[in-house]
Amino acid sequence: MSYKSDIEIAQETSIEPIWEIGVTAGIEEEYLEPYGAYKAKVDYGLLRDLDKRPDGKLILVTAITPTPAGEGKTTTTVGLADGLRKIGKKSVVALREPSLGPVFGVKGGAAGGGYAQVVPMEDINLHFTGDFHAVGAANNLLAAMLDNHIHQGNALGVDTRRITWKRCVDMNDRQLRSVVDGLGGKTNGVPREDGFDITVASEIMAVLCLSKNVRDLKERLGRIIVAYSLKDKPVTAKDLKAQGAMAALLKDALKPNLVQTLEGTPAFVHGGPFANIAHGCNSVTATRMAMKLGDYAVTEAGFGADLGAEKFLDIKCRMAGIKPSAVVIVATVRALKHHGGAKKENLTKEDTESLNAGLPNLLQHADNITRVFGLPAVVAINRFPTDTEAELSLIEEQCKARGVNVALSEVWSLGGEGGIELAKEVVSLCEQKSRLKHPYKATDSIEDKLNAIVHKVYRGNSVVFTEEAKKQAKQLESLGYGNLPICVAKTQYSFSDNATLLGVPEGFDVTVRNLKVSAGAGFIVALTGDIMTMPGLPKVPSAERIDVDDNGRISGLF
Repeated sequence: MSYKSDIEIAQETSIEPIWEIGVTAGIEEEYLEPYGAYKAKVDYGLLRDLDKRPDGKLILVTAITPTPAGEGKTTTTVGLADGLRKIGKKSVVALREPSLGPVFGVKGGAAGGGYAQVVPMEDINLHFTGDFHAVGAANNLLAAMLDNHIHQGNALGVDTRRITWKRCVDMNDRQLRSVVDGLGGKTNGVPREDGFDITVASEIMAVLCLSKNVRDLKERLGRIIVAYSLKDKPVTAKDLKAQGAMAALLKDALKPNLVQTLEGTPAFVHGGPFANIAHGCNSVTATRMAMKLGDYAVTEAGFGADLGAEKFLDIKCRMAGIKPSAVVIVATVRALKHHGGAKKENLTKEDTESLNAGLPNLLQHADNITRVFGLPAVVAINRFPTDTEAELSLIEEQCKARGVNVALSEVWSLGGEGGIELAKEVVSLCEQKSRLKHPYKATDSIEDKLNAIVHKVYRGNSVVFTEEAKKQAKQLESLGYGNLPICVAKTQYSFSDNATLLGVPEGFDVTVRNLKVSAGAGFIVALTGDIMTMPGLPKVPSAERIDVDDNGRISGLF
């Protein structure tokens, strides 16, 4: 059986003008700033004017530990919002913007899939409204002002061996990870080792997504640490007098972007921080708008629940003062079989033995959400055409035997109609009383916070600090950053820091090799394993399949 590609489905669907979506969402025309006919910025003044309106229910969509087989988290998020509309509920979606790096690298597009997509998907996957370019410009302005300060006499006494700020570009480019710049003579700057991050790993992206308003944005930008002085003191963007100009570049990027699903459900797509090096979820501004405008706001967090959901709950919810009323954990038969040891080429064949062996991964994520964080949860089985009834029944039986709610999701093939069962389950869960719990207190030491995450969420033995990380923890606490939440940067493919340990590994330690503070974003990043902030392209990048015809029609974006 042949299937239409995501982009073919999106291009064949008739979508509403953006001002009609504004009417559906309840946004007055004065707040809309159209970017063409099908997308618009929404002025952040809307939040101020809706301040007294009660919040709708927030639904967080997360997933099991990701595998090459795929889970369909964004697809499920979109389909759930459409499914809620099918049963008469006013829903609004809040998602991240895709990065050009993965779009041209591995994924080839990240706007959902099948009949559960946000559109116009080509625009969303490419330049969209220019937010990422604004983040890159602000990032690189700060880098330029830092190097210019050093070149012009270095009045702040910056130690050029301890510069922590990198330039960025929104593309997978391993060649730029480590560079030497400032070459070619005295007029070209001070020679030093340098490097690039991908734009979504820039702290400015995290700052943009966590800022409440322009004032908060400017204050956070000023707190960004770019280097340390020869006297071992932090050097900030405020010291360089850069925060005002950076905020000017970002003032429009701070405004959420309004688009729609294939079925006309309003969708905010805004911001895109890494779920490894940052907190991995869309902007606070977009989430709060969705909660004010919808009875149900559906959002997602990056990668598996041990990364994206943990950071959503421990970082974003703490800072924004919000909490989900229900959590959806997306799983697929294929991915669970992969966790159970099945080879990739055999994932389409019925294999209840491998499936049963992989189920503990799902059950641990569910246990984390319900017991560690104290929130109601439902497992959404994202159905693939190759799934058998025996396999689907096994997941349902095992989950229900442990008191875990389960719903079948067929939104990829059926759109909102295929999300009705899941939507009904979510509405029921939202009526339950719950209290968000955290695995650690803000006042705990850096070491205690990390141990709490490893013990309670990853189920590992302990945290092992390198000598360098021990020094960094001591310094960060002495500088007053000890009360910040922790953002663990580790592989997304395992509960551990070893990508090869699938399923539910036991008896492992997590080694923290480096600690750094993202003072503007407001969290401490703990680097583990081989995490990099600048990905590379694969042997056969998705870019090789992407093309545009004489009429400007794009193909190859899946």
